[in-house]
Order: sequence, then C-alpha cells, then structure tokens
Amino acid sequence: MADVTLYTNPMSRGRIARWMLEEAGAPYEVVVMPFGPDGTQGADFRAINPMGKLPTIRHGGKVITEAAAICAYLADAFPDAGLAPPLAERASYYRWLFFGAGCIEPAATARAQKTVVPPEASSMIGWGSPERVFDTLEEALAGKDYIAGYEFSAADVYVGSQVLWGLQFDTIDRRPAFEAYAARVADRDAYRRSNELDDADAAAMSA
Repeated sequence: MADVTLYTNPMSRGRIARWMLEEAGAPYEVVVMPFGPDGTQGADFRAINPMGKLPTIRHGGKVITEAAAICAYLADAFPDAGLAPPLAERASYYRWLFFGAGCIEPAATARAQKTVVPPEASSMIGWGSPERVFDTLEEALAGKDYIAGYEFSAADVYVGSQVLWGLQFDTIDRRPAFEAYAARVADRDAYRRSNELDDADAAAMSA
C-alpha cells in the first residue's frame, strides 16, 4: 500500500510534486482538492496545512509542504532513485534548488503580475530583479546539462518546472539556454507520465 499521500490540484504547483513522485518511483495515492471553502480552504485540509496550499504530502505520519521542500524530502526518502547527490557533493544541488524557490519563482511571478521593482528597492527584495535572476540562471546552466551538474536531480524537477511554466506563460525570458534546458528536462518518462495523470485529473474535474 502507498504510504505517501499527495494532496493536489492539476491547476497548481501540485504538478511539481507529482512529477517528483513519478521520478522517485514512490507508491502514492492522490487526493485531488478543489480550491475554495469545500477544498483547500476548508477546515479539514487546513488542519493538515494551515496555509491551505498545494501541494502537500503526508508520508509516514509526517506532513511536508512547499514544493521545493517536497522535492528535497522525497529525494532523501527514496534514495534508490538517485535524485540527490552524495551529501559531500550537495552544495550546488541545494544552492540551485532553493534559488528556484527563492528567486526564480518570485521573479517570474512579478513578471506575471507586471510588478516592477524600482532599482533603488532591489536590494530590499530577496531576489533582486528579474533581469539579475535570469542572467544568473543562464550562467548557472552554461556548459552543463542540468542545474546542479551533469546528472538529473530533484533540483531539476523544481527548477525545470519553473522554467517550463515561465516559457509557456512568457514570464521567463525566451533565451536559448532556457529553451534547451526545458527540452532536456521535459524529455523524461516520469515527466510525461505525471502530465498525463494531471491532465486526466483536470479533465475529470471539468466533466
């Protein structure tokens, strides 16, 4: 029986967690949550995650929230999948995984919301400016296949998701390095499986 439960909605960051679970090869069950008072904002779910956010997972009685944390956790919980480097080699892995959460996602969100950070205020913002974030990401990808080196890792599930969505919705610059990286991470069986499952859930919800 599955000992991981994924609370998700196919129109949410839950897609990141589903992709990660498929990469990990972990048996899991899915609870598809509607948004609003009958789902994510209801008392039952907020007892699990007070923020009322997706994705959320349960594993062995523990609750893990925040998509980047879920990726890091599952890589460690299912080590046979090889989705995290050995501990002594994790500097780049942790750096870029959490750069994705702390810089790429908020910069892309600012673009989506048409929020402009004045130059004089950029030092107060944890991620600086979209231009600096995307220049840094491009430099990080130079000369290697994946964000933390030459092997695919959980960091690529998170960063790759941000890049794929950013290119789809024009919230990340359409640079050759980003397009090539997006194509590499999307060309994985686990990514295709997770998309098929999420798309099926989306269709069922709208039926």
